[in-house]
Amino acid sequence: MKRILTIVCCLGLLLSFSSCTKQYITPNNTATVYATLAPSDWTLYSDGKSYDAPINVNDIDPNFAQTGNVIVSISFSDGVWEQVPETYNNVAYSFTYNQGNVTLYAQSADGTTPVQPTDNIKVKITLIATN
Repeated sequence: MKRILTIVCCLGLLLSFSSCTKQYITPNNTATVYATLAPSDWTLYSDGKSYDAPINVNDIDPNFAQTGNVIVSISFSDGVWEQVPETYNNVAYSFTYNQGNVTLYAQSADGTTPVQPTDNIKVKITLIATN
């Protein structure tokens, strides 16, 4: 009797584990915003260690700022995009975002010296809405 009960319990456990399913949620609400930053768009940030360049992104409303996600990529040459944060030519790039705005930052790779970009930088901002 113990064997039959053990076999039934094992089968029950096996069936319960095999019934697990994965659910993949594909974002159905994405948007991409492109911008080009000129060297004159960068200003010395208040920390004195970096330069910043704000980009207006009207699609970031208060709800999106709290629940969505932003991915930023930069390009120094045609067709090659690098996701931020990124260090390129000893310049570290990072970003923040809030309602209506994405701000890029540039500083030396060791974080001690502000470095103002000297070339145009293409920026791709991908907005991913979440539920």
